[in-house]
Amino acid sequence: MRALIQRVSEARVKVEGAVTGEIATGLCVFLGVRHDDTAADVEKLVGKVTRLRVFPDQDGKMNLSVLDVGGDLLIVSQFTLYGDTRRGNRPSYSEAAEPVKAKQLYDAFVDASKKLCRRVATGVFQAHMEVSLTNSGPVTVMCYSNE
Repeated sequence: MRALIQRVSEARVKVEGAVTGEIATGLCVFLGVRHDDTAADVEKLVGKVTRLRVFPDQDGKMNLSVLDVGGDLLIVSQFTLYGDTRRGNRPSYSEAAEPVKAKQLYDAFVDASKKLCRRVATGVFQAHMEVSLTNSGPVTVMCYSNE
Protein backbone atom coordinates (compact mmCIF):
# COMPACT_ATOMS: atom_id res chain seq x y z
CA MET A 1 0.00 0.00 0.00
CA ARG A 2 1.02 3.57 -0.61
CA ALA A 3 -0.24 6.69 1.05
CA LEU A 4 0.46 10.19 -0.19
CA ILE A 5 -0.10 12.32 2.89
CA GLN A 6 -0.56 16.06 3.05
CA ARG A 7 -0.77 18.03 6.28
CA VAL A 8 -3.80 20.28 5.85
CA SER A 9 -5.59 23.11 7.59
CA GLU A 10 -8.74 22.03 5.73
CA ALA A 11 -9.75 19.53 3.06
CA ARG A 12 -12.91 18.30 1.37
CA VAL A 13 -13.99 15.89 -1.30
CA LYS A 14 -17.01 16.23 -3.56
CA VAL A 15 -18.79 13.68 -5.72
CA GLU A 16 -21.26 15.03 -8.31
CA GLY A 17 -21.15 18.42 -6.59
CA ALA A 18 -22.03 17.09 -3.12
CA VAL A 19 -19.50 17.10 -0.26
CA THR A 20 -18.93 13.52 0.88
CA GLY A 21 -16.21 14.27 3.41
CA GLU A 22 -14.45 17.24 4.90
CA ILE A 23 -12.01 17.92 7.71
CA ALA A 24 -10.31 20.78 9.48
CA THR A 25 -6.71 20.45 10.73
CA GLY A 26 -5.30 17.03 10.02
CA LEU A 27 -4.06 14.82 7.21
CA CYS A 28 -5.41 14.24 3.73
CA VAL A 29 -4.47 10.65 2.87
CA PHE A 30 -4.52 9.53 -0.75
CA LEU A 31 -4.47 5.73 -0.51
CA GLY A 32 -3.34 3.31 -3.20
CA VAL A 33 -3.70 -0.47 -2.90
CA ARG A 34 -1.31 -2.85 -4.66
CA HIS A 35 -2.40 -6.20 -6.07
CA ASP A 36 -0.51 -8.22 -3.43
CA ASP A 37 -1.42 -6.15 -0.37
CA THR A 38 -2.98 -7.84 2.66
CA ALA A 39 -4.61 -6.97 5.98
CA ALA A 40 -1.11 -6.82 7.48
CA ASP A 41 -0.29 -3.97 5.09
CA VAL A 42 -3.39 -2.13 6.29
CA GLU A 43 -2.36 -2.37 9.94
CA LYS A 44 1.22 -1.36 9.23
CA LEU A 45 0.26 1.65 7.13
CA VAL A 46 -2.49 2.87 9.49
CA GLY A 47 0.07 2.80 12.29
CA LYS A 48 2.60 4.71 10.23
CA VAL A 49 0.11 7.35 9.03
CA THR A 50 -1.41 8.02 12.44
CA ARG A 51 1.97 8.19 14.20
CA LEU A 52 3.75 10.20 11.49
CA ARG A 53 5.31 13.22 13.21
CA VAL A 54 4.55 16.09 10.84
CA PHE A 55 2.86 18.60 13.16
CA PRO A 56 4.88 21.24 15.02
CA ASP A 57 5.52 21.04 18.75
CA GLN A 58 5.84 24.09 21.03
CA ASP A 59 9.31 24.76 19.59
CA GLY A 60 8.07 24.68 15.99
CA LYS A 61 9.77 21.34 15.31
CA MET A 62 7.79 18.67 13.42
CA ASN A 63 7.49 16.32 16.34
CA LEU A 64 3.78 15.57 16.81
CA SER A 65 1.41 13.15 15.10
CA VAL A 66 -2.20 13.62 14.04
CA LEU A 67 -3.11 11.67 17.17
CA ASP A 68 -1.05 14.02 19.36
CA VAL A 69 -2.78 17.13 17.99
CA GLY A 70 -6.27 15.61 17.87
CA GLY A 71 -6.40 16.13 14.12
CA ASP A 72 -8.73 14.66 11.51
CA LEU A 73 -8.15 12.32 8.58
CA LEU A 74 -9.62 12.58 5.10
CA ILE A 75 -8.99 9.29 3.30
CA VAL A 76 -9.37 9.22 -0.49
CA SER A 77 -8.84 6.11 -2.62
CA GLN A 78 -6.39 6.71 -5.45
CA PHE A 79 -5.27 3.77 -7.59
CA THR A 80 -3.16 6.17 -9.69
CA LEU A 81 -0.52 6.11 -6.94
CA TYR A 82 0.54 2.86 -8.62
CA GLY A 83 0.88 4.46 -12.03
CA ASP A 84 4.17 3.34 -13.60
CA THR A 85 5.62 5.78 -16.13
CA ARG A 86 8.99 4.10 -16.71
CA ARG A 87 7.93 3.03 -20.21
CA GLY A 88 6.44 5.87 -22.16
CA ASN A 89 4.02 8.63 -21.27
CA ARG A 90 0.89 6.63 -20.56
CA PRO A 91 0.97 5.22 -17.02
CA SER A 92 0.53 1.49 -16.52
CA TYR A 93 -1.61 0.50 -13.54
CA SER A 94 -0.75 -3.21 -13.55
CA GLU A 95 0.55 -3.02 -9.96
CA ALA A 96 -2.75 -1.62 -8.62
CA ALA A 97 -5.21 -4.02 -7.01
CA GLU A 98 -8.41 -5.01 -8.77
CA PRO A 99 -11.39 -2.95 -7.56
CA VAL A 100 -13.00 -5.63 -5.34
CA LYS A 101 -9.80 -6.29 -3.40
CA ALA A 102 -8.85 -2.61 -3.33
CA LYS A 103 -12.23 -1.66 -1.84
CA GLN A 104 -11.94 -4.32 0.86
CA LEU A 105 -8.53 -3.06 1.93
CA TYR A 106 -9.52 0.60 1.58
CA ASP A 107 -12.54 -0.04 3.83
CA ALA A 108 -10.31 -1.89 6.31
CA PHE A 109 -7.92 1.09 6.34
CA VAL A 110 -10.81 3.48 7.03
CA ASP A 111 -12.21 1.24 9.79
CA ALA A 112 -8.81 0.86 11.49
CA SER A 113 -8.25 4.63 11.28
CA LYS A 114 -11.63 5.28 12.93
CA LYS A 115 -10.50 3.28 15.94
CA LEU A 116 -7.58 5.69 16.46
CA CYS A 117 -8.59 9.14 15.22
CA ARG A 118 -11.30 11.39 16.57
CA ARG A 119 -12.72 12.14 13.09
CA VAL A 120 -12.28 10.28 9.82
CA ALA A 121 -13.93 11.43 6.60
CA THR A 122 -13.76 9.75 3.19
CA GLY A 123 -14.36 10.08 -0.48
CA VAL A 124 -16.40 7.54 -2.44
CA PHE A 125 -14.52 4.51 -3.73
CA GLN A 126 -14.25 4.42 -7.56
CA ALA A 127 -16.17 7.68 -7.97
CA HIS A 128 -14.93 10.68 -9.90
CA MET A 129 -13.99 12.99 -7.02
CA GLU A 130 -13.00 16.61 -6.70
CA VAL A 131 -10.59 17.08 -3.82
CA SER A 132 -9.72 20.51 -2.50
CA LEU A 133 -7.31 21.16 0.32
CA THR A 134 -5.08 23.72 1.91
CA ASN A 135 -1.68 22.13 2.37
CA SER A 136 -0.17 23.51 5.56
CA GLY A 137 3.58 24.02 5.37
CA PRO A 138 3.53 22.70 2.71
CA VAL A 139 4.08 19.20 4.06
CA THR A 140 3.69 16.21 1.72
CA VAL A 141 5.05 12.74 2.54
CA MET A 142 4.86 9.29 0.90
CA CYS A 143 4.43 6.30 3.20
CA TYR A 144 4.64 2.67 2.21
CA SER A 145 3.50 -0.53 3.88
CA ASN A 146 5.90 -2.89 2.14
CA GLU A 147 8.56 -0.94 0.28
